[in-house]
This record gives sequence, structure tokens and C-alpha cells, in this order.
Amino acid sequence: MSIRQSFLAILDQGPCYGYQLRAEFEGRTGATWPLNIGQIYTTLDRLERDGLVERDDASSGEGEHIYYRITAKGHDEVAAWLGSPVPRTTAAPRDELAMKLAIAVTLPGVDIVALIQTQRAATFKVLQELTRSKNATGPATSADDLAWQLVVDSLLFQAEAEIRWLDHSETTLVRAAERGLGAALPLGEAPVRRARAARGAGPEARS
Repeated sequence: MSIRQSFLAILDQGPCYGYQLRAEFEGRTGATWPLNIGQIYTTLDRLERDGLVERDDASSGEGEHIYYRITAKGHDEVAAWLGSPVPRTTAAPRDELAMKLAIAVTLPGVDIVALIQTQRAATFKVLQELTRSKNATGPATSADDLAWQLVVDSLLFQAEAEIRWLDHSETTLVRAAERGLGAALPLGEAPVRRARAARGAGPEARS
């Protein structure tokens, strides 16, 4: 989730101060990604450092809030962000569940099918909660409603996809066990050579 570009896109509509920006962001995303105020001002400081926003003295006036407005460079970044796809990669992402299953299947004494069933039950519960929440709101009647429904739909599709992947994984593992491929991996006995540390790297990078 790009907080940086999201803030710029909101500021492209007009100057905002920190708390206002948080309210605008959470209102437009259904409060799915709550932000703390420290995160808001850290992001604004970086945007200002990079010349993408600047303080708007005319809006700030004598009031208690400091307003920020987007610069021409910031506007160009918004246009580039909206006009380009979100990068996807064929490399395995650091998904906690996928990593957990990958490690668990190599360990002795782990009931991998039970692990999958436990996860499927948890994900199915989330799917039910999301479905109830969506059904309770009914058709969208405003842009805020529509934005929230898009976020909920995304979460619903992710939960459904995860359940399908768990079903597939369970079937694959059962068939693998039938073919004798379910044995755990022992620790390797061959010595592992220490990688040469990069020049200038600290001690923590040398093992």
C-alpha cells in the first residue's frame, strides 16, 4: 500500500493538514488501513524533503494547523502513479502463510493437514465476517461507500483465493504422501561456508 502516493493524490485536490489528511485517507479506504499521526507527519516530512509538497502559508494563516499543498513535481508523480500498474513479480513474496507451510512440510512430526484445516477455518471465518459486513451496508450511495466496497471486495477475493490455495495444497500434500514424498528434511551435515562480507558491512552482516 503506497501511503506516499495516496497522500499526494489526496493533496492534488487541495491543501490539507495532517489530521485532515488522515481522515481523508481513512474515509476513502474504509478505514481498512488505520494510520497513526506520527506516520502521517513522517510521510509529509519526506514528501516535503523530496519537493513533492510544500507548506501552504496562505491556508495555514494564524490557525493551529499547518497545511500542505502539492507541487508541480508532486502532481507529476500522482499522474505517473495513476497511469501505471502496481508492480507484480514472479518471485515468491514473503507471505507468512506460504512460508509457514513451506517450512512445516519439511519438519518431522508436524500434522500438515491439520495445520491447513486450522488455517482454512480461520480464513473462512474472516470471509464470513467480510460477507456479512458487505451485505449489511447494501448498495453504495456515495463515493465513500463505493471506495469502501472496492476495498472489501478485494479482501473477499483474497480470502476466497487463499481458501482455494489451501484446498489445492492439501490435495497436493496428500498425493505426495501417497507417493512417499512426505518425509521430513534432516539438517544438512555438510559444512556451509561463510559468505564473504561485503566491503564496509557491519559484524551483523558477516554470518
